[in-house]
Amino acid sequence: MTVHTGRHFLQIPGPTNVPDRVLRAMDMPTLDHRGPEFAELGFAVLASMQRVFRTKQPVIIFPSSGTGAWEAAMVNVFAPGDKVLMCETGQFAVLWRGIADKFKLDVDFIPSDWRHGADLAEIEKRLAADKQHAIKAVCVVHNETSTGCVTPPLEVRKILDRVKHPALLMVDTISGLGSMEYEHDAWGIDVSVAGSQKGLMLPPGLGFNAVSEKALAVAKTNPGMRSYWDWQEVINFNKLGTFPYTPATNLLYGLREAVKMLEEEGLENVWSRHKRHSAATRAAAKVWGLETQCLDPAAHSPALTGVRVPDGFDADAFRKVVLDNFDMSLGTGLNKVKGKVFRIGHIGHFNDLMLMGTLAGVEMGLDLAKIPHRSGGVLAAMDVLKGRDAVPMTQVA
Repeated sequence: MTVHTGRHFLQIPGPTNVPDRVLRAMDMPTLDHRGPEFAELGFAVLASMQRVFRTKQPVIIFPSSGTGAWEAAMVNVFAPGDKVLMCETGQFAVLWRGIADKFKLDVDFIPSDWRHGADLAEIEKRLAADKQHAIKAVCVVHNETSTGCVTPPLEVRKILDRVKHPALLMVDTISGLGSMEYEHDAWGIDVSVAGSQKGLMLPPGLGFNAVSEKALAVAKTNPGMRSYWDWQEVINFNKLGTFPYTPATNLLYGLREAVKMLEEEGLENVWSRHKRHSAATRAAAKVWGLETQCLDPAAHSPALTGVRVPDGFDADAFRKVVLDNFDMSLGTGLNKVKGKVFRIGHIGHFNDLMLMGTLAGVEMGLDLAKIPHRSGGVLAAMDVLKGRDAVPMTQVA
């Protein structure tokens, strides 16, 4: 058995590295979740998540994974037989569609090559053709974690408005929230789905739905069955700072601290940091001579980069070389890109030196795995990172 020293490098695109501050914040005794002290925590985290989603509307927090938040979004607004328009941007779009199928929704699924965001022209074409407004919602994945391709929710909202279609806009931003620009209210999003284990820098265990007035109105008239996932019941209890079930108390302590960290840095600065790290990673891949999974320059994810290995080579065998030699975990390829792609996560609690260590591990791993490439990717990434404005020495205390 290989014995590693130092800290393990977790460079998958989620769950992400949990900051020590968040771990310490979670290290609290069990709290009475019906008492006044918990109510203070409850009100604080609910308000903080409204700020992160950029909404004045309710944000509903479930003790769940992102998959639970997906299901909650669906059972509140849909009944069996309802028609939805969804887009095959990657594995997580496929999995979301799978939930829709299990609830017997009528899914119109727009196919793709897994190398671009959603086909906006095709979305517009299908919505414009839906003269009877049978489509109840358009569901898109904001940041497709399996490919590293982004679909801009605002552009989907513009399409809905342009063709005057009343469908709800539902967005999975599980790996987008906290890592890239997101505006629930300003972009006219009806239901936003998120999870705790990505840009929010927490362990898995919290799922989120941010919901518009329109979505709440649809939910109130929806005859579909739900209990645990019922938005209105949660909202009613939230008015008292509590929840209708036993909440994940210690994760909520961590959430309060995580949002504090995001706001200390400034959300706009957080978004910019992720963009810089993404640009540096792509610069390294270009010099290595390896393709990124995302082919659209306008759709590259700030949160992760999918990198393709040359034909005849196995991305998972490469990942094992990196893990065995450098104690670093890279994301695997999923479904259609299994064995063809490895994913570099640069999301959440992350900085320049962590990225440089990650890319150095990748470049050394390419050498050891004998994958054809050019050297110098790490240097190219360094040039991107050094391009930001330096802090004058006179400002350094």
